[in-house]
Amino acid sequence: VQLVESGGGLLQPGGSLRLSCAASGHSISSYAMGWFRQAPGKEREFVAAMSWNGDTRYYADSVKGRFTISRDNSKNTMYLQMNSLAPEDTAVYYCAATYYSLPSSQSDSYHYWGQGTQVTVSS
Repeated sequence: VQLVESGGGLLQPGGSLRLSCAASGHSISSYAMGWFRQAPGKEREFVAAMSWNGDTRYYADSVKGRFTISRDNSKNTMYLQMNSLAPEDTAVYYCAATYYSLPSSQSDSYHYWGQGTQVTVSS
């Protein structure tokens, strides 16, 4: 499975952005998926994850109420809608997929990773 993120960019605080994660090489319809991020000088951290069918979704406390994870299995794609962005959301955002059908906030549960897309929030 190859994962490619897109949609990152530079924007002002309070803005919105939608990241996409397109999968190829294998269907991800039975895989749980997740988003992680890594800010400069910090460890990679969990952002959001969802089950294969979208019924179960987890969010980090820092993004709850602002970010929404979703997927379109017919397009083999996952999304992260980010609203009310703040400078502390600046990071490289990575998507990940796991063989397991239930999501996890632990990065070592994931088997496939994308290369990341930069999100910079600055005035």
